[in-house]
Amino acid sequence: MSEISRIKETPMSNIFQCVYEDGTVRLCTKNLTPGHSVYGERLIRYDKVEYREWNAFRSKLAGAIMKGLRESPLTVGSKVLYLGAASGTTVSHVSDIVESSGKVYAVEFSPRVVRELIMVAQRRPNVITILGDARFPQRYRTTLESVDVLYVDIAQPDQAEIASYNADFYLKQGGHLLLAIKARSIDVTKEPEEIYRREVDKLNAHGFEVKQVVNLDPYDKDHVMVLATAPKS
Repeated sequence: MSEISRIKETPMSNIFQCVYEDGTVRLCTKNLTPGHSVYGERLIRYDKVEYREWNAFRSKLAGAIMKGLRESPLTVGSKVLYLGAASGTTVSHVSDIVESSGKVYAVEFSPRVVRELIMVAQRRPNVITILGDARFPQRYRTTLESVDVLYVDIAQPDQAEIASYNADFYLKQGGHLLLAIKARSIDVTKEPEEIYRREVDKLNAHGFEVKQVVNLDPYDKDHVMVLATAPKS
């Protein structure tokens, strides 16, 4: 890839576009830990600031932005509960976005994967790693506070129910939900579009206002990202 031409701001808080001299455009975030990459992503120095290229094929949130997500609820200082943190790829970019004044409570079920996540968190004091099962949010209650954003990326058949249950415990009134729906984890016998409608209906029934549903193809096949807001009372 050619050299960087410029960094362009997007309408979303702390999310940028890296524009290269050959016309290639990639998402990027300001690196909270300059000099260190997380998953081998390119580090870009521009106007005395270091940015990290954000790979949309490695992150459903980046894929959703590339596919037309109209707004991001993540801002500087946001408190985020992230379910399904895995090894920390997207977590690290959320950490960049919310900066040191924000917090990312990163919940992951697999002890093996959590070890990798802890390595990411060691350099990022705004990331709090939690080994836990998202189906039982009461079990990590002593670690958490109310959050502004609930981000859910879990391979479970009851994804909408788990998101709603966690929201009842931790999401502030009027807070935002970002839910990555994985159709094949819910029902391989049904068409993905039918599954998406059913899961959105569950969120509506729980009182969420669904603002946008973004198909993530080609970044993630048979996935959508749902942006919704919680009831204000």
